[in-house]
Amino acid sequence: MTETPQRPLRVLAAMSGGVDSAVAAARAAEAGHDVTGVHLALSANPQSFRTGARGCCTIEDSRDARRAADVIGIPFYVWDLADRFREDVVEDFVAEYEAGRTPNPCLRCNEKIKFAALLDKALALGFDAVCTGHYAKVVVHEDGSRELHRASDMAKDQSYVLGVLDERQLAHALFPLGDTVTTKDEIRAEAERRGLAVAKKPDSHDICFIADGDTQGFLARRLGRAEGDIVDESGTRLGTHEGAYGFTIGQRKGLRIGTPAPDGKPRYVLDISPVDNTVTVGPAEALDVSALTAIKPRWCGAAPTGPAAYTAQLRAHGGETEVRAEVVEGELRVTFTEPVRGVAPGQAIVLYDGTRVVGSATIASTVRATAGVA
Repeated sequence: MTETPQRPLRVLAAMSGGVDSAVAAARAAEAGHDVTGVHLALSANPQSFRTGARGCCTIEDSRDARRAADVIGIPFYVWDLADRFREDVVEDFVAEYEAGRTPNPCLRCNEKIKFAALLDKALALGFDAVCTGHYAKVVVHEDGSRELHRASDMAKDQSYVLGVLDERQLAHALFPLGDTVTTKDEIRAEAERRGLAVAKKPDSHDICFIADGDTQGFLARRLGRAEGDIVDESGTRLGTHEGAYGFTIGQRKGLRIGTPAPDGKPRYVLDISPVDNTVTVGPAEALDVSALTAIKPRWCGAAPTGPAAYTAQLRAHGGETEVRAEVVEGELRVTFTEPVRGVAPGQAIVLYDGTRVVGSATIASTVRATAGVA
């Protein structure tokens, strides 16, 4: 098997304006591929500069990407995908929170924008692959089949947010940083050696379309304030909130319920009910989940058959946990070897077989380790 293409390709490099995507584009060009850089304009009104903004869709970002492309010596374009991004990522994000779920917009962007809208346009223009700065690997077998694997450096692995890619999309994906076993400082040093001005640019960790990082404020502006009750597991009213969408399963801070729990221990968000606009809180141990059901599975290759043992990742920066999983009537049924804490509907679960990404699905419901279904 190989982990890189054996022939030169026509590559469209998605350049966010950050250091990772710039180094990835430079490595692809250095490997002999015919590379063209493209920056995705995802905001309908990208007027904010990075000062005071923490996303990756500002005017400054597009200019940084253009300067990097000039240094690498590749053609560069800006493509306007703002309408598609708004419909498939932003509106989905708002709708999921309104329904009491906790979405991951980065997965949705990879699925719907970078490896759907962008890839489709790239293929229509005669490109062979889309290149990004993600830390993950595509392994190509002798029969031409492909697998998505974790990056060589687990500390930087980003395969979780790529678990939505199917085999067709993997056939046209290129991740030049996947084999990198270096620190981020060394990536920055490489960028500096290549003369890329983004070498010292800070990383972006926040949701790109919420420039100030205030998710609750963003949702309040979109959904309006809707006062509801905060209750304990018995239904006793402890306080009020201004919108159930402002809470996530497992949240401890910002509950503002004042009255201490009878045992004096902290309370956490256990459930969010958009139907009656109620937030339920309780002890930490009530967050333990023993099983879950997930919908809309997407497989990075052939779908698994029958029950089997895997490891699972539940958050972008979370660890692995052992599970048994099987597909039943189109849904993924998962049982945890040991209870896990703070699993929320709307999150993605990504299954692994060793380092291989099997696929992902969206969590629809969970079974508490203590009792009941959430």
